[in-house]
Amino acid sequence: MSHANAALTPRARLRLARLIVEGGWSPARAAERYDVSWRTASKWAGRYRAEGEAGMHDRSSRPRRQPNRTPAPLVRKILHLRRKQRWGPVPIADQLGLAASTVHAVLRRQRANRLSHLDRATGEAIRRYEHERPGDLLHVDVKKLGNVPDGGGWRYLGRQQGEKNRTATAGKPRNKHRNPIIGTAFVHTVIDDHSRVAYAEIHDDETALTATGVLRRAVTWFAERGVTTHRVLSDNGSAYKSHLWRDTCAELGITVKKTRPYRPQTNGKVERFHRTLADGWAFAKLYTSEKARRAALPAFMHDYNHHRPHTAIGKLPPITRLNNLAGHHS
Repeated sequence: MSHANAALTPRARLRLARLIVEGGWSPARAAERYDVSWRTASKWAGRYRAEGEAGMHDRSSRPRRQPNRTPAPLVRKILHLRRKQRWGPVPIADQLGLAASTVHAVLRRQRANRLSHLDRATGEAIRRYEHERPGDLLHVDVKKLGNVPDGGGWRYLGRQQGEKNRTATAGKPRNKHRNPIIGTAFVHTVIDDHSRVAYAEIHDDETALTATGVLRRAVTWFAERGVTTHRVLSDNGSAYKSHLWRDTCAELGITVKKTRPYRPQTNGKVERFHRTLADGWAFAKLYTSEKARRAALPAFMHDYNHHRPHTAIGKLPPITRLNNLAGHHS
């Protein structure tokens, strides 16, 4: 493999090979020029004749045939024990009479060496997907957050001071213990499957009327950026199972998709976005009121869409995957 101080980098190999093939130099003379052996010079000249410039790069050292590789039936047994028993290389090796290093090598090749690569419920390898174009699928969901009491909540101030602020919050209805009911913020989120561009609104409920209103505005927002929505994926919440949701999607020309019951992984992109939303906005700093936190959401959403690198799309901001934006063609 070439490195910074290598005698022959791919560019130098090309010059060496051209001296022999096109310049008529002998391998010995060209080898002396580049301070390598004549066999090395002859090798690169031969590759240049056969493959051109593409042959100047390093080849994989993997052998073409691996007769001693672990047989496929044994690989299946290793994966079966890994998925069903959650065993590591040592107990699997003991069960099958293999070396632990062999089992570990198989697990690495099959991307099962980390339990995080497997679904916790079934033990099957996690299957990832991505739709080809923006708008092919929108993920929708609701993130529930307790409202921030006046003066700040317990996460930054501690339980004692947070409870005092909650009790002192004015203008709120009170429960039977005379404590104010702070309420819940429902963050309705919509995220495009291909680009990961996100849209979010905060409301005080998660009814079908509110959810369909968010969908209409989100579809319009994406349309302004050149994205036509074709499908929408949601969980089986009451708002998304309502006739109003069905009729609204039909009116907008959107196909309705639902996740399997008790399988939030199917809607994993929006679930992962909720974690980013909580870390980067909801609990990122001390907010002294719910109004202050809600006012900070648009700035976070702009930063997420336009500036924050997304690891799932090559560490680029999501907005760069929308082809209609000048200078951001994918």
